[in-house]
This record gives sequence, C-alpha cells and structure tokens, in this order.
Amino acid sequence: MTAPHPLLALSIGLAASLTVLTAAEAQAPRPLPAPAAAAQPAAALPGGATSLQETHGDWVVGCMVQGSAKRCGATQEQTNQQTRQRVIAMELAPTGDRIEGALLLPFGLVLDQGVALQIDDQTQGQTLRFRTCLPGGCLVPLSFDVRQSAALRGGTVLKARIVPDGGQPTVLTISLKGLGSALDRTAALAR
Repeated sequence: MTAPHPLLALSIGLAASLTVLTAAEAQAPRPLPAPAAAAQPAAALPGGATSLQETHGDWVVGCMVQGSAKRCGATQEQTNQQTRQRVIAMELAPTGDRIEGALLLPFGLVLDQGVALQIDDQTQGQTLRFRTCLPGGCLVPLSFDVRQSAALRGGTVLKARIVPDGGQPTVLTISLKGLGSALDRTAALAR
C-alpha cells in the first residue's frame, strides 16, 4: 500500500468543513515535500487556529494542523444542482515552481481513456491516467510544470475531456478565477 498523497490527506481532514475530496489512497507522481519533523511543533495558523478556510474567487483555500504537520491546499468542487452529487473536484498546492494536486471525477467513465486537460484554448495536453477509484470517485494525480503553472495562473478555464461509459467524449470545465491568489495564499500559509 502506498502512502497517502499529502493533498489528499488534507482533503480527508477538511472534508467536514470543505466537503471536497474524500480520498486518501492515491499518490501523485511527485510527492510534496515532507512536513516538519515530529520533534518540531508545526507552525500555527493565523490567530493560533488549527484549521482555516478562505474563499479566493471560485477556489477555497484550506489549511489545518494535524499533529506536527500543517497541510494546505486550494480546492474547487462542482456539484449537480438537481442531484447534489459531485461532478468534479480539484485540489492543488504550489511546490516550488510546480503545482501538484489531484482531480476527483465521478464513476461511470471509461477509465482507460483517461483525462485530457486543456487551459483555455491552448493545445490539449497529454492524456492523464486514473490512479485509483475510491468511494468518493476516481482520482487522477496532477503535476504542472513551470510553463503550465504560469498558464493556469493566467488562464480563465481548465477543460477536462472525459469519456462516459457508453457515451461520447464530454468536457467538464473548472474555473480558474482566483486560482493565482489561492495558490499564493496556500504557499504563505504552508510556511
């Protein structure tokens, strides 16, 4: 069994307040830096809080202290207004000059078709593979390089091309409004 991806562990801890990703069994190709050693107490959040949540445009920044570790991430979740079921959720965090995270998609997709991402009208990126499926949905680890990170920060929408089982390709959109400030705040809180 692999160790949980730090961002997904954050999601588990914030699920009650943020109702975002509920999976903890995936690991992105590039793990985030390890939290501070257990001998050192975690840096407190503003006002000595153990958890924090802020809205930045269409993104929510969440941070929580778990033992000696502080976990922070920017999340966005979209639900079907009629069924109230989650359609897509994304969690991201800056790691140096990269952005790492995870995408959570619903069941009923052709998994071997993967997910293709596109920022605004740029060229569609390579197909990303699903890592695993859990009770909350199916996970795709994300890792954006310097160029892609800059495009995300300056973009307006991220398009995710998926293929429903027995259906035609579908594009889900994720607003990038407020992502830049959400990532900046996430980095500041994670220090």
